Amino acid sequence: MSFIRRGSTDLIDRRTFLTMAGAAWATSLAPQAAFALSRTDAVYASGFMATDGSYGVATLTEEGVIIERVPLPARAHGMTYSPVTNRAVAFARRPGTYAMIFAPDDSMKPIVITSVEGRHFYGHGCFSADGRLLYATENDFAGNRGMIGVYDGTNSFARIGEFPSFGIGPHDMILSADGRMLVVANGGIETHPDFGRTKLNLDHMQPSLALIDTATGALIERHAMPDNLRQLSTRHVDIDADGRIWFACQYEGARNDLPPLAGSFSRGEDIRFLELPEETTVALANYVGAIAVNRRDGLVGLTSPKGGTAVTVEASTGKVLRQERIADAAGIAPAAHGFVASSYGGLFGTTPSSVAWDQHIVRLEGR
Repeated sequence: MSFIRRGSTDLIDRRTFLTMAGAAWATSLAPQAAFALSRTDAVYASGFMATDGSYGVATLTEEGVIIERVPLPARAHGMTYSPVTNRAVAFARRPGTYAMIFAPDDSMKPIVITSVEGRHFYGHGCFSADGRLLYATENDFAGNRGMIGVYDGTNSFARIGEFPSFGIGPHDMILSADGRMLVVANGGIETHPDFGRTKLNLDHMQPSLALIDTATGALIERHAMPDNLRQLSTRHVDIDADGRIWFACQYEGARNDLPPLAGSFSRGEDIRFLELPEETTVALANYVGAIAVNRRDGLVGLTSPKGGTAVTVEASTGKVLRQERIADAAGIAPAAHGFVASSYGGLFGTTPSSVAWDQHIVRLEGR
């Protein structure tokens, strides 16, 4: 299913992408895949589970045609991509300990890295602006603190350092447009691998959003959730064309509560919650699983697997432009116009597939 389509976009067109990826990639593909790649307006990657229970990551077109598959050692969660180096990363689902770096055009052998002792990955990360560093959200579970691991992309992604996330349970993270700042969603939930995915502090959560200097690892500013919304876990983030930060949440309080589930802020401002209609908040079932910004179209997309709902919002006004039922709605990413969404049931846009897509989608082109 594709969402609201309007205006032009800043997507790199398929010819530019093919030039970037290399003509050799296209010629190495099966005829159907090569044809689909030549016809699409956007290219994506997403983790999946195959019918035999194995896991992998797929490169696919906006129309949902799978171009390539790369096997994964275990279930993935989020992904990131550097257009500078043409490297993508699939991060293990919490409390997983692997991340796999690969080239979407199959120009390099995948590299699998493992979190250091006493840490596990939280399923997300991002590259530095020049693609030379990889940042990953990690859990120092003995110290009950979030950390940002730093990996050297010029040296087989060896771990070269870390700095605090300035919160508990860092989940998603994104880089500012100028490359000088990381935006980290500290979900505020304490976990420990000895207890699997059990949430250990729901009665005293500490969710926040932290802005961190990439050069020094120092805290620039931190936004804690209000006292009356301490159970509103900040989970995923994106940034619009004006540098405004958008965040999406998952509520751990009473089911009949109707807290705000998304919001935005700019550096130096207080957070401002998105005032969705009550029917939209109800449909999202207190759980936004993914958020994406279409920067050229000025849109924000939200999906809820628990609510089976996808929503498109106008960023400038907060107006809901579209609300649609998608059973098990999972990932969402900017499309040539609007958004494309996936589902755990195998839909990518309107195209069914033989795999179950995982929580997130990354677009392999400019935003």
